[in-house]
Amino acid sequence: MIYKAVILVGGPSRGTRFRPLSLNVPKPLFPIAGHPVIWHHLEALSKVEGVKEVLMIGFYEDSVFQRFIDDAARDFPQIYVRYLREYQSLGTAGGLYHFRDEIQRNDPRQIFVLNADVACSFPLNEMVKFHNTHRGLCTILGTKVAREVANRFGCLVEKPENHEVLHYVEKPESFISNLISCGIYLFDCAIFTEMKKAMQNKANRVDRDQFQMQDDKLRLEQDILRPLTESSKLFVYETTDTWVQVKTPSSAVPANALYLEQYQKTNPDRLLKNLLDGPTIVGLVYKHPTATIDPTAKIGPNVTIGPRVVVGKGVRIKDSIILDNAEIKNNGCVLYSIIGWDSKVGNWSRVEGTPTTDHSTTVTQNGVKIQSISILAQEVTVKDEIIIRNCIVLPNKELKT
Repeated sequence: MIYKAVILVGGPSRGTRFRPLSLNVPKPLFPIAGHPVIWHHLEALSKVEGVKEVLMIGFYEDSVFQRFIDDAARDFPQIYVRYLREYQSLGTAGGLYHFRDEIQRNDPRQIFVLNADVACSFPLNEMVKFHNTHRGLCTILGTKVAREVANRFGCLVEKPENHEVLHYVEKPESFISNLISCGIYLFDCAIFTEMKKAMQNKANRVDRDQFQMQDDKLRLEQDILRPLTESSKLFVYETTDTWVQVKTPSSAVPANALYLEQYQKTNPDRLLKNLLDGPTIVGLVYKHPTATIDPTAKIGPNVTIGPRVVVGKGVRIKDSIILDNAEIKNNGCVLYSIIGWDSKVGNWSRVEGTPTTDHSTTVTQNGVKIQSISILAQEVTVKDEIIIRNCIVLPNKELKT
């Protein structure tokens, strides 16, 4: 059986909530647990027998993903990865419909569609098995969240006996359900017929109403999924594993922890271990082979240390991501933070944030920054004996007394 997969990567006009990190790298390519966000999507897809081609659809420049595609060819030689560029932002379903001929080339039976900005265990094989038990056109991956945050997502009301989705509302104003969409779908190819109907319906509404604005975007959530519920063609497969939406830099830290936990289950050799002549490792830690850590340092839990990072004597790092070429000097402390590319934390300095656990994507409230992780963007220097708490620091800054 042949499957195709599509990763929706968006474009440069989005991702503003991921600043200042997205000033240097597009959010889909930001490294989490040692690899770009969408590398984890490819790893999951590589475990589905029959997936031979993955199409990335968005409206970034073609060159943005070329290096990633070259690396993917090496890491996943059984999968052909291509990037298809939209001529403008077409909406979450518009790109799928625009490139429908490419997606349907070689006559795949079913199509995975994954949003780039999610992190989870990707139970794709389980979705396939479930999808083949019903007669719907789409299986959507769902998970349950706390009631008070459910309205930040697409909410699903299901029929318990067969998991048919009876009602779908994108970011409802009032509470509908705490079962939400994870942004991962499995479609039959007949979905393109439904997309064609949706495009015709949008055109007809404009023709009927002279005051109706022309809208070229086709939205998966509102224009496709909601009509599928009316025709009993949408079903939900619920996962109880952790799921994180990667919207802001703060969300990268729990996503990092999630993937490190996945490594422990599936690839424990990727994680750093305690050695007699090495640093003290607490919990789950990933270190790039080119990074160096002084044996007197204490690292973890939930830490990723990137290429060519230097960690000095007596350093403490916890729940953080340290990016390429950064340096944490002697007796520095980094907690709940992201240290950007080529940044330096001085001797006896401390960079500390506050953990976020409620799927919050809000950075400010009433003009004031909400306490969350601390972020040092590219080439930020923190001089010796400085304390940074709950701050976002823009690139090329020097912090001193």
